[in-house]
Amino acid sequence: MPVPCSHCQKSSAVLRRPKTGHSLCRPCFFWAFEEEVHQTIASARLFRPGETVGIGASGGKDSTVLAHVLKVLNERHGYGLNLILLSVDEGITGYRDDSLETVKRNQQQYDLPLKIVSYEELYGWTMDAIVKQVGLKNNCTFCGVFRRQALDRGAMMLGVDKICTGHNADDVAETVLMNFLRGDIARLRRCTAITTGSEGAIPRCKPLKYAYEKEIVLYAYFKKLDYFSTECVYSPNAYRGHARAFLKDLESVRPSAIVDVIHSGENLSVKEDVRMPVQGTCARCGYISSQRLCKACVLLEGLNRGLPKLGIGKHHRLHEKLLARQPLTEQEERKLRAEEF
Repeated sequence: MPVPCSHCQKSSAVLRRPKTGHSLCRPCFFWAFEEEVHQTIASARLFRPGETVGIGASGGKDSTVLAHVLKVLNERHGYGLNLILLSVDEGITGYRDDSLETVKRNQQQYDLPLKIVSYEELYGWTMDAIVKQVGLKNNCTFCGVFRRQALDRGAMMLGVDKICTGHNADDVAETVLMNFLRGDIARLRRCTAITTGSEGAIPRCKPLKYAYEKEIVLYAYFKKLDYFSTECVYSPNAYRGHARAFLKDLESVRPSAIVDVIHSGENLSVKEDVRMPVQGTCARCGYISSQRLCKACVLLEGLNRGLPKLGIGKHHRLHEKLLARQPLTEQEERKLRAEEF
């Protein structure tokens, strides 16, 4: 027997929302999902009329739904935003090249401008080449650092006021768990922030912060959105995967676990004497950094010297030599190759 829609009571429900448990028809689900994103945007005052907003577009479900919903809400509520798609080509054969084809189709479907920046043009390296040097163990460190900076550099080229990313509730909850398990108190303070980058960088915001991944998938499916669903070929060993598996186990027992973890992170009391990194600029490239050299420059230096482990772990003692592009001593090289730094 068909279940009536909990909202309109007129149509038959086609889904039961994982987030609330309500049974909804398609139109009511679309409206509820979109208006919840709008409430997130409005309550956090994410945008101001006339701003140019870059949407981090990977071709995946999150960024595709984000682009679609922002375009809908921009027109429905009169945000007055100039929306632009911004993509990063990491240089991963069989993954990113295919997903970028999806982004190019999204550009046509949503009638939005598109800018693509690549690791190769910015750093002289592709992820395929990096993985050949570093292997699969630490490759996500390189990709994460380079992608964050590449997105900022692309945004600067476009002159955007803000960058929107497709991070959803599951992503934020996973990050809270990861920082807690690693004892990273400094990052615990800011990992739940809906907007980051107020200290000189282009601000980044997460309009989908409270949207469950399952509901994003349902929205994309019922809207028949065009997105790329293959996982990165280099990420199976990423630490985040363990936090994700743990969170999914919690969700299966208690569906509210995701948003509960987020609220815990938001309200967690952190000692006032915890030292926060002081933001400055990299002495080599000028990008924001809490050290004399930014993480990207240290990682690149290691790649270019044939010492890919140089940027993994502690490297502060080598900053002066790296800045002066001086050769390392035999002992320093031996320690790096033994992964003791």
